[in-house]
Amino acid sequence: MKGRVIKNISNQYDVLGEDNKVYSLKPRGIFKHNKEVLKVGDFVEFENDSINKILDRKNTFIRPQISNVDYIVIVSSFKRPDINYTLLDEFIINTENEDVKPILVFTKTDLLEKEELEKEMESISYYKKYYDVFLANYDGLFDKNRFYNLVKGKVLVISGQTGAGKSHLLNTISPELKLKTQDISMALGRGKHTTRHTELLMISDALIADSPGFSSLDLTYIKSENLKEYFPEFIEHLNECRYNQCMHIKEPDCIIKELVDKGDILRSRYQSYYKFYTELKEKEKTFKRSY
Repeated sequence: MKGRVIKNISNQYDVLGEDNKVYSLKPRGIFKHNKEVLKVGDFVEFENDSINKILDRKNTFIRPQISNVDYIVIVSSFKRPDINYTLLDEFIINTENEDVKPILVFTKTDLLEKEELEKEMESISYYKKYYDVFLANYDGLFDKNRFYNLVKGKVLVISGQTGAGKSHLLNTISPELKLKTQDISMALGRGKHTTRHTELLMISDALIADSPGFSSLDLTYIKSENLKEYFPEFIEHLNECRYNQCMHIKEPDCIIKELVDKGDILRSRYQSYYKFYTELKEKEKTFKRSY
């Protein structure tokens, strides 16, 4: 039979079969011998009590250990912890690198004063030009109907900064899950995440996974000259700079820097790009020197 792995605890895998039944299975020893890592989300072939083969993946992630993902829901909070647009941009790049669509959810709108919210909405409106965006708070603000229509029949991963309210968002999307959440640690300014394993949960007509929260990512797999391809607002103005291979850093007559100064490109987006680019260039120089 064929099926999809939906849960893994201590090398025991739950597989949702083509008959919509869940089977508790062990992988064959050949996986360990070949150093193959079986992941939640994998399509597999199995018989009796054993998983025999992993079918081709369209994408795969290390944290969480999951594959064949359609969307990653990136959750960012406005307060406790404060919004970090650089981290958000890093999440977006990591997502799109695997050809996965990001969905952005901004939580805790109720913790902002009116003036603060209006200021943040200027940035949120900008992100809406390029990504699907949702707002959420503890009072139940969340457009579930639009969300369900968007993700129907898809596999999702909930990700984002520690303490942003990922488990609470899952409970909002599907209250019957009753996932355990904990209060924000006021001393640390972040949540005490309670997720202990990766599991695909059924919500409406979609499968969704919670993932461990984390506050930093690694973009070193991207070449510095390719980084601009991950910024859709840059791609819109391809070949408008004086130089065909403009990196939008120090080059004269750069349309991207002009648009930032005009306010047409969000300054924090360019600042993220500049930060990532300079870090990648420095690591590339260090790597060359080591050889």
